Amino acid sequence: MNRIGVFGANGRMGLALLEAATIKEQTQLGGAYVRSSSSLLGININQVNSAADKAISFSDESKVADVDVDVLIDFTLPAGMRNHLKTALDKKLPMVIGTTGLTSEDMALLENAAKHIPIVFARNYSVGVNVLLNLVQTAATKFGDDLDIEVFEAHHRHKIDAPSGTALAIGESIAQAKGWDHDEVAVYDRSQVETAKSQNEIGYSVLRGGDIVGEHTAYFATMGERLELTHKASSRMTFALGAIRAAQWLQNKPAGLYDMQDVLDLK
Repeated sequence: MNRIGVFGANGRMGLALLEAATIKEQTQLGGAYVRSSSSLLGININQVNSAADKAISFSDESKVADVDVDVLIDFTLPAGMRNHLKTALDKKLPMVIGTTGLTSEDMALLENAAKHIPIVFARNYSVGVNVLLNLVQTAATKFGDDLDIEVFEAHHRHKIDAPSGTALAIGESIAQAKGWDHDEVAVYDRSQVETAKSQNEIGYSVLRGGDIVGEHTAYFATMGERLELTHKASSRMTFALGAIRAAQWLQNKPAGLYDMQDVLDLK
């Protein structure tokens, strides 16, 4: 039985992870960690999740070392993730990370930590999105060079990073299939561009509004036809259950940096 500890347990994804860890077979919620300033600190989690164990309360994330868990899950912000990664290293615990907006320095930290503990890092834990990453690579290789590629994403008004991590993962998958350097072909702003679009670029468009959980579309447009590959999420439980699946998969894995393509055996 995998005992799971969740950082950022009071956030939108955190609450979904608490529920997923409770209902998923072969898992057990072992800890729900929040900041020391949280109003939920010390409150039994069954007050926000009726199916949860009454014995577990929201606890201070700085005291996670005192809790007995088998794997840690983090869907917080980059600054929080860096602190939580240190905790995982200190306790030699596997970690599932879904934090987005990470810098190249953050990724270097993950790569170094993965030399010592097993880590699953993915920008999206949905099974459907990870299948989509495979499909866009197929599309990118089957069309000719006279092709316009665009990625559109939409999320709720509270999402901070843009484009989303999933949108970037889609673009990176396409660039890999085309043999391009993603950073060289990615275009995020055309407001100052006065030339026609090149076929050797990937354009990104972003929408933020309301309570949109997550929508992503990859457009492959040629003269006379257009292929649109779209994924729409209607519930955060999609991502939460995927993260729990990754946590189960990590059991007894050697140190290394993995992703959901590894978890789902899509490589």
